[in-house]
Amino acid sequence: MTKQEFQSCRKLLERTQVELARLLGTSLKAIHSYEQGWRNVPAHVERQLYFLISRLRDSKDTQKSCWVVKNCPPEQRKQCPAWEFRAGKLCWFINGTICDGKVQENWDEKMRICRQCEVLAVWRNQIMNLD
Repeated sequence: MTKQEFQSCRKLLERTQVELARLLGTSLKAIHSYEQGWRNVPAHVERQLYFLISRLRDSKDTQKSCWVVKNCPPEQRKQCPAWEFRAGKLCWFINGTICDGKVQENWDEKMRICRQCEVLAVWRNQIMNLD
């Protein structure tokens, strides 16, 4: 997540830096560092921001579920937590999903794939373009 994306997320949540620090359970100094680009935004912070924004924008979301977009075979769907929990629009939020034919073991590995996936790209474009 870039510093510009981080700032956009904070603005979409309509939070000050102090309020966002409190919401994320981090320090104000960390928020400053993310927005200035002095520190990389940790995966858990990125994940929490995306989740919070997804809850704000959920009613306006017309995106298709990941298993439809990716045309996953029925056997793969049945083994995937995104299918199990009917979270195909939030597949990027759930660890252990079956993306590119294999289970993603951790958040960093998962997000490396998700950042190049059309499911997250469509969602990110929707939220980043909403004011």
